[in-house]
Amino acid sequence: MTEALLLIDIQNDYFPGGAMELVGSPQAAAMAAVLLHAFRHKGLPVVHIQHVASRPEATFFLPDTAGVRFHSSVTPFVDEMVIQKHYPNSFRETPLLAHLRDHHIDTLVIAGMMTHMCIDSTTRAAADLGFRCVLAHDACATRDLSFGEVTVAAAAVQAAFLAALHGLFAEVLSVEAICAGL
Repeated sequence: MTEALLLIDIQNDYFPGGAMELVGSPQAAAMAAVLLHAFRHKGLPVVHIQHVASRPEATFFLPDTAGVRFHSSVTPFVDEMVIQKHYPNSFRETPLLAHLRDHHIDTLVIAGMMTHMCIDSTTRAAADLGFRCVLAHDACATRDLSFGEVTVAAAAVQAAFLAALHGLFAEVLSVEAICAGL
């Protein structure tokens, strides 16, 4: 079994003062940094995913802005793979699948942002492609969502998406449990 850490969209626009602040992003990034340190310490592969907006109406992750840059807590090393994407699913129109196959990766430890969007779509796609997925629940963040007259708090969004992914698509664990198993 060869595993890799997949850090998705831990970028400045999701943090306080950013264009799309998420609930709990500093705490989630701190836990993602713990995972990143553990993978680096063990010499295991790391892939950083960076969303760069390509839609004309986009309001965040705009090219050539401070908001699109990786958060300082998870800055990639020069020898770590960085893949840019334009869609929530990190596999769509990117070299991610080829990179993972070329390196014989069969297990992905996933962390990042937003749980209800890019984490969800990437995890489901990875499972459908045959990868074993482990999702670090305390290294992910999301935001409040609204539909019609109903607003769903970020904590409920987080719990609902993690509950939906757990079992069929991923094993949802804490960073502590993941690090203990490396």
